[in-house]
Amino acid sequence: MPRFSANISMLFQEYDFLDRFQAAKDAGFGAIEVQFPYDIEPKDLLAAKENAGVEIAVINIDAGDLTSGGPGLAAMPGRQDQFKEAVEQAHNYAGILKLVNMNVLSGWPPMDQFSRDECLEVLAGNLNYAAEALADTGTKVLVEAVNTYDRPGFLLYSSAQAIDVIKAANHQNLALEYDLYHMQIMEGNLVNRMSEILDHIGHIQFADTPGRHEPGTGEINYPFVFEALDKMGWPGWLGAEYDPTGSTEESLGWLEPYI
Repeated sequence: MPRFSANISMLFQEYDFLDRFQAAKDAGFGAIEVQFPYDIEPKDLLAAKENAGVEIAVINIDAGDLTSGGPGLAAMPGRQDQFKEAVEQAHNYAGILKLVNMNVLSGWPPMDQFSRDECLEVLAGNLNYAAEALADTGTKVLVEAVNTYDRPGFLLYSSAQAIDVIKAANHQNLALEYDLYHMQIMEGNLVNRMSEILDHIGHIQFADTPGRHEPGTGEINYPFVFEALDKMGWPGWLGAEYDPTGSTEESLGWLEPYI
């Protein structure tokens, strides 16, 4: 049976943030995930996690100015020290919260200033650093590919590119975060592709496309995809990371067969 986590940065916004842990549990989720939780003390996140009885499937390592339109940290030459500071912060959160995964966003370094190969080399080095630093917490480090329609210029935009940089980073504590929304836009053929690369995947996220709304609002046959992943023996969480068309609870019809 598939296991689902709720990205509470996008879902359950009807609730105060720390109340979203319990709201997700009450709705049938066994885990939550957060995009950037660093404005909240880890002890407060831990209390919310333990009180609700959920796991934290993934959070992002801080990406610097990425969220305000900048190039971010992970693949930007000259920002390696800033990335290491972000990893130290992430290590603190991972150690306290016992996170399953932490994701690295490669961002969009300016190609008019740096070559693609130079940025990929920086990213591989930073991924190796993060993987080693977080290994003692039991938290897996991830990197994901993002579609270039929503995020023009994003450095990694295919599963093959992400796997290549993981191989270049050469650390056993690294895996791919495979986002079905992004990869439907960029690659399609989702089930066959996941069956080919399942050993590289550490976490899966989903939303329908177009629109990035809940399953059933777009072109992806999610009952088929979830069943196929179950047959493949996917052991991890499936992260609901979508923009609900109404309230979160009203958007959860897709979840009912799995509760």
